[in-house]
Amino acid sequence: MAPYAKTGGLADVSAALPKALAARGHEVLCFLPRYGSIAFPPGRFIGSVHVPVDSLQRSAGFYEKELASNLRVIFVEHPPFFDRLGIYGDSNGDFGDNEFRFAFFCRAILEFCRSRGYRPDVVHAHDWQTGLLPVYLKSFYMDDPTLHRVPTVFTIHNLAYQGHFSSATLGPLGLPESLAAEDALDWKGNICYMKGGLLFSEVVTTVSPTYAREIQTAEFGQGLEGVVRSRAEDLVGILNGVDYEEWDPRHDPHIAAPYDEIEQAGKAVCKKALLAEFGLTHEPDLPLIGIVSRLVHQKGFDLVTAAMEPLLARGIRMVVLGSGEPDVEAGLREFVRRDPLRFGVRFRYDAGLAHRIEAGADMILMPSRFEPCGLTQMYSMRYGTIPIVRTTGGLADTVEPFDLKSRRGTGFLFQHADTTGLLWAVDQALAAYAKPGPWTVLMQNAMSRDFSWNLSAERYEAVYLRALITA
Repeated sequence: MAPYAKTGGLADVSAALPKALAARGHEVLCFLPRYGSIAFPPGRFIGSVHVPVDSLQRSAGFYEKELASNLRVIFVEHPPFFDRLGIYGDSNGDFGDNEFRFAFFCRAILEFCRSRGYRPDVVHAHDWQTGLLPVYLKSFYMDDPTLHRVPTVFTIHNLAYQGHFSSATLGPLGLPESLAAEDALDWKGNICYMKGGLLFSEVVTTVSPTYAREIQTAEFGQGLEGVVRSRAEDLVGILNGVDYEEWDPRHDPHIAAPYDEIEQAGKAVCKKALLAEFGLTHEPDLPLIGIVSRLVHQKGFDLVTAAMEPLLARGIRMVVLGSGEPDVEAGLREFVRRDPLRFGVRFRYDAGLAHRIEAGADMILMPSRFEPCGLTQMYSMRYGTIPIVRTTGGLADTVEPFDLKSRRGTGFLFQHADTTGLLWAVDQALAAYAKPGPWTVLMQNAMSRDFSWNLSAERYEAVYLRALITA
């Protein structure tokens, strides 16, 4: 949950959706582990409870922080599990006890509510890390006077990350062995936390309408497509929104100059400053392509490195911010070695620099093999930075192909995840960039699109009501 802990778009959603719901009058209580990166104490201490997970005597401490009217975050403190430098893992890979860490987190939330007689109308769980929450609710709390029949909504942010663990984990977690069955948590002899969220929640959502359809197919279902199809009537795709209080070039404190769709002069100032920050040549007419992403094969950046020679031959510059798989990073580093005056990379997470790239680049590149929603393309459009994306998931739902004749559309899309498609889309963008009049209209089209959270929050309200009726 941004700004406390962030590895991807889930952090932005977990911050923005609760704020939007609270603004609409709902009481929202967010739960987050107190990871080692979060200063201690993170808020006001409000007590502790015993949490019956594994064979050791464990307890959770709770720290509360009020973020806004009707909106609080509760940090779950248990140093042996969460007071580490990483969130899900470190440079050596995933932590070896993640099955216990996140089972503890789920059970601690429910014990917090039970011990205080706090009955939520609905519990909204996200991704495999909270996949056991609806399982615990239905296994242990069906007769509890506080939590009986509390409905859950489970959101898939990325089906590729599923939380597979040994079936022997059920015993220490106190869960019945009967859950190691095909119609429950079983996954090829192991157990799958994501599957628990899919099967035990009243309603399942994912983060774009197109991704909701894609994950019911073998190409995108990551082996769980049959399970997803079994919940097709209860599956809803709701596009993520953008927090325009944070992402707006009119009043962004991170960028060199403000601008909007009418007064665009500030964008040139931002571009000049960004080029200077990366040490690249300042040639105003030479387009600048930005990348802000996890640098992994899912995001398609191996296609960028595979297209190195033709990209080096084109009249472009490129700046990259992110980190990821070693071969992708090595390939991007080679661009810099070959032409350090046109290509720059920063292999880290830097929130301020992400804003400056959105403001200073002319285009943003997102060649994803699959993309459940994607937020970067929506941020980019707000900044008049034109997306070049693959037609998949939320990218297909948010970016409209630009047509030079009608001057309608907001970006450039390609269909196949290969270098031919990637280069075709880049060339389409470069051809449009060479025509100042149409490009200005394209920027205005993109900047006028509204992806604010209010509409998405309204759709989540309908989902919560549906879960209440179903429970």
